[in-house]
Amino acid sequence: MKASNDFSKQAIDAAIKIGAVALLIWWCFSILSPFIMLVVWGGIIAIALNPVMMSLHNRLGISKGKASALLSTIGVLLLLIPLIALSSGLYTSGTEVVTGLQDGTLVVPKPQESLKEIPVVGDKLFVAVNYASTNMEGFLVKYGEQVKGFLSQAASIVGSVSGGFIQFIISTMIAGAFMSNAEVCQKGFTKLADRLTNKKGEALIDLSKSTVRSVVQGVIGVALIQSVMAGVGMVAVGVPAAALWMVAVILIAIVQLPPILALIPAIIYVFSVESTLVAGIFLVWCILVSASDAVLKPVLLSRGSDTPMLVTLLGALGGMAMSGIVGLFVGAVVLSLTYQLMVNWLDEDDTEANKAMSIDQKAKEEDKAEVAS
Repeated sequence: MKASNDFSKQAIDAAIKIGAVALLIWWCFSILSPFIMLVVWGGIIAIALNPVMMSLHNRLGISKGKASALLSTIGVLLLLIPLIALSSGLYTSGTEVVTGLQDGTLVVPKPQESLKEIPVVGDKLFVAVNYASTNMEGFLVKYGEQVKGFLSQAASIVGSVSGGFIQFIISTMIAGAFMSNAEVCQKGFTKLADRLTNKKGEALIDLSKSTVRSVVQGVIGVALIQSVMAGVGMVAVGVPAAALWMVAVILIAIVQLPPILALIPAIIYVFSVESTLVAGIFLVWCILVSASDAVLKPVLLSRGSDTPMLVTLLGALGGMAMSGIVGLFVGAVVLSLTYQLMVNWLDEDDTEANKAMSIDQKAKEEDKAEVAS
């Protein structure tokens, strides 16, 4: 009876402790949930840029904290420049359009005949643009609902992009704090992984770092390069709001779709306002931008572990559905990391099983040798 009472007390005591820990974890998660995505993305940036920070630390002879602050400041400035340019450009363009509509001075240039050469939609686009250039009031009456829906969607996209830039800026600052305390963070995560994986934390952390850097370089890095290439081409031919289309290229490239899908509106615009030669050159450039990942990915992915395209695609789409633009980046990295950890865990089980079979086989051979002797 006494043993039964002791067991009951221990069970109740364990249940209370587990409930208290679960409540504490849930409470902490609820408090930190608004910042989790930003912190995770900051950690990913820190892992990807830590080698650069160490290079600055060694070459410039500055402390790790100053090197981290320098990298973080550069990152924030690089994000602020397109954000300010996008905001000011949209504000100026929007003001001009509204003023032109109110004063009746808004003029749409007549489309080039080359616009008709675009497959499937060329003729309809030519008719619509030509109608707008000759009779703006009639165009707004006829296509008012479509224009209103397009503007509503465009405003939503612009708001999401602007919010994404702000989140990136905050995450970049968090990454600077992580990089300046990289050694402490790595020791802490290694200890936690040791407790969870029976003293295999160091190998697990190394695998995680290589996977994160691989995805950042091979997926996000390629998307950024393609975006810059597309931006150069759009600026060269005078496409308006080039920064917005560059963001669209990044999003399309990260979800593993051809970037030319995001450039179709820009191609249509160039065909409508430029000569056939200029538009054709721009189209060829867009095709080269879209096909460049065939060269860039093998070069950048060779530095880390490879991940199937489907895993990256599902992670990017799921992350974007869950948390917007930041989730697009974080989802691709987190799901790829989870996939690599799962593969490593399965391979580890196979290795241990093969090792056990080898030991057993060796013991049997030794027994046979003893019997034969």
